[in-house]
Amino acid sequence: MSLFADLNYLYVLSGLGVGFLVGMTGVGGGSLMTPLLILLFKVHPQAAVGTDLLYAAITKSVGTLVHGHRGAVEWRVVFRMLAGSLPATLVSLLFLHWYGSPSHDTTRLVSTALGVALLITAPSVFFRKELQAWSHRHAGELSSGAAAALTVVLGAVLGVMVTLSSVGAGAIGMTVLILLYPSLSTARLVGSDIAHAVPLTLIAGMGHWYLGAVKIPMLVSLLCGSIPGIVLGSLCVGQVNERVQRSVLAAVLFIVGWRLV
Repeated sequence: MSLFADLNYLYVLSGLGVGFLVGMTGVGGGSLMTPLLILLFKVHPQAAVGTDLLYAAITKSVGTLVHGHRGAVEWRVVFRMLAGSLPATLVSLLFLHWYGSPSHDTTRLVSTALGVALLITAPSVFFRKELQAWSHRHAGELSSGAAAALTVVLGAVLGVMVTLSSVGAGAIGMTVLILLYPSLSTARLVGSDIAHAVPLTLIAGMGHWYLGAVKIPMLVSLLCGSIPGIVLGSLCVGQVNERVQRSVLAAVLFIVGWRLV
């Protein structure tokens, strides 16, 4: 009861808005929520990242259950990414602990990592369709062994990025998976990307919690808004031109990323 008694309705409304955009556009919540917490609500960067990681783990667990029930998860791809991301996540958490988290230095490191992640995410959102078309034209040129090895490398890169910034598992991971596995349907790639994000964000979030960088009341407030927001956004898919959506989102992500670097 005490958690719900401490609800912050500005956080609830923010969660509602971000959840709506995530449901309508499919862009990862961390790309929107973490910068919002830092720039608008002046939340400590590491607290924003740690809270958002647990927020993502909870929301994407529901998504994984849905996709798994539909058989829309390519588990071999998930396990390949986890082979790279989980060790990288643990190493990144150890580095933050060694670096003196939380401190002024880690604050700057996390802010810079978030800015760089957003600058990379922006073009991956804007050029998603073009990259998908290119991958279909060149399907079969990459051997299965090379694709498997690059998937592990992708997981390792995402492990570092997500642990430091909470951004990357959605837009960037999905974009690279499209290039590596052009023969798989978009639905299976989305399901696989979401399934991979659950243990990744959970372990990274728990690590930040151990380091003292998670605010549970804020997490509960965000979830109270985001869960109905995602449902509403999902019902509005297709109501706004996709090209317009991607252009606006890419511009916002680029501007916010530039401010944080």
